[in-house]
Amino acid sequence: MAREKVTLTVNRDQLEELRDLVGARSLSVAVDSAIAAHLARLRHLAAVDEWLIELEREHGPVPPHTLEWAARLVEAWDGGGRRGKRAG
Repeated sequence: MAREKVTLTVNRDQLEELRDLVGARSLSVAVDSAIAAHLARLRHLAAVDEWLIELEREHGPVPPHTLEWAARLVEAWDGGGRRGKRAG
């Protein structure tokens, strides 16, 4: 895998917390892992968008109440609902 050096501007408090958490491990590995996770999430969201477009083409527009329901589910999941379920 090719590597490239870049210069980034990041939140100082978050950087300090990350350094505290990764300890002697590589900061570069931690940042690279975070980028990979973010890219995976963006790819997933793009795939969902494509799927919804396909559904609308085949079945017509999604009813507003269904979109609102789905938005609440995503918000609960994205807002930490996932962690709460795993911890409990």
